[in-house]
Amino acid sequence: MTALTTFYLSQVLGMKIYSRDNEVIGRVLDLLVYSDPSLTDEPIRPNVVAVKTGSRAHPVYYNFSYFEINRQNNKIFILCNKKQHVEDEEYAKFMPLKDRILDQQIVDLNGRKMVRVNDVRLASIASGTYVVAVDVGVEGLLRRLGVAESVKIIAALVRLPVPSKFILWDDVDTLDTSNLNIKLGKPLTKLQMLHPSDLADIIEEMGRSERTSVFNSLDEEQAADVLEEMDPKLQVDVIESLSIAKAADLLEKMPADEAADLIDLLESDKAELLLNEMEIEASGEVRELLEYSNRSVGSIMSTDFISFHENETVEQALATIREAKPEDSMLYNLFVVTHNGKLLATVTLRNLVVSEPSVVLKDIMHKNPVSVEDNDKLESLAEIVSKYNLLAVPVVNQYQVLEGMVVIDDIVDDLLGARKTR
Repeated sequence: MTALTTFYLSQVLGMKIYSRDNEVIGRVLDLLVYSDPSLTDEPIRPNVVAVKTGSRAHPVYYNFSYFEINRQNNKIFILCNKKQHVEDEEYAKFMPLKDRILDQQIVDLNGRKMVRVNDVRLASIASGTYVVAVDVGVEGLLRRLGVAESVKIIAALVRLPVPSKFILWDDVDTLDTSNLNIKLGKPLTKLQMLHPSDLADIIEEMGRSERTSVFNSLDEEQAADVLEEMDPKLQVDVIESLSIAKAADLLEKMPADEAADLIDLLESDKAELLLNEMEIEASGEVRELLEYSNRSVGSIMSTDFISFHENETVEQALATIREAKPEDSMLYNLFVVTHNGKLLATVTLRNLVVSEPSVVLKDIMHKNPVSVEDNDKLESLAEIVSKYNLLAVPVVNQYQVLEGMVVIDDIVDDLLGARKTR
């Protein structure tokens, strides 16, 4: 066998298998691979361990360690040195490439998107035959149809490229690992490393069972972040696919205004079940937001904010922020309130950072801040943000008690129609 022979799955499917005596012992119906899940620190390159031959009605599985893949005059040949059968209980542990990978949707981790596998690239070396990449380009599809070379010749004449794209197996995460007989490393580990927005885009292209599988693999914080980024209709689909307890846990991790938007889309009976399952404090905040009328400021208000008293020091304020570990948007505006919660002033993060720890907040705060009432019309927000160049607007009730804030992201989303208001 040559030191290195590369080939494609499409090239060997249906190919005759020869014995040492040049006898045809069958045709390749599929190649089965296995990857040791304990090798989590190494690149995952599944090893071909069995070949499926015989007929579709009566398949036969042979141990691939006795097979050779050779190339002569640019043609692939498959040689069987010994016919050793693989027992049923053994090949059931392996993954068939044709049946489980070819034409399936996978996640391209680098491209952060869903792609379809048009072909699989393999390499044979002295130690075995391994899957090294998947072909998701047009060339792979043409190769499957048997017209790749002809099309490439014609395309070259008219100077048109034939798109070709390979994704290394290390940069691929299969979607529905729960349905595979093997685990390719730690399932969905790399997928979990994507930004919530990218992961949301990918999940939106999945089927319902795959979406549920991915959400069940994420921790609650990450799952909540991803859920926030998803299309409202698919948010509902995800929530309805989860158990009441799991769905309630996710809603508790979401900002109250985001959770209220989602719950408002559910049937009233399901919404009430979730609210009753949530912790009392979290569900209370959501219920209050659901009371606001459609197109009122309160309908897009976030109740997550950080406030201080005017006699606190910069050191105390920064300690409060560090303990809260807030989202970025919560730092757009920091508030100073009276002891009964009335909005008194705002203070910027910049002023906190550049001031001495012993400085008292009343010496650096901005009094008489621009604010809106929770029952004001939404239309008033855009003008205020534009006029005063604000990133967030404090929201007070009729008694001037601070209720929350509206961040510019939600204002823009509302103007673009990307956010549902009640």
